[in-house]
Amino acid sequence: MLRALDQPAYLLSVAFVGLKEIRRLNRSYRGRDYPTDVLSFSYGREQMEGLPFLGEIVIAPEVAYRQAMASRTDPEREMRMLLLHGLLHLLGYDHETDRGEMLHLQRRLMRRRWFREPAPLTDMGSRP
Repeated sequence: MLRALDQPAYLLSVAFVGLKEIRRLNRSYRGRDYPTDVLSFSYGREQMEGLPFLGEIVIAPEVAYRQAMASRTDPEREMRMLLLHGLLHLLGYDHETDRGEMLHLQRRLMRRRWFREPAPLTDMGSRP
């Protein structure tokens, strides 16, 4: 994904949490008392292992699954979209303040091959 955005190599953390934890984080950091799908936390691009540490993306798979079912999309695709959404926030994009640039870029990137093909581990059962 970083290559698609013409970005250098970064380290980042991705955490998957339950409804209580994502709600607690959303309330603590955004003042919104409900479970959300994804949150991003930037740590000022600290260095780790010789690379800049971009930050942390926190995803609630249960919320992602509900959203996928509601929009009749594949849950894996929804998770990939949330990962991309969180990454774009870590790179400085903000759909709440821009004029649609972030969500336009997100839609454009979602059309790329990486988002349309199953993950290698998902597809292993169908291989001879």
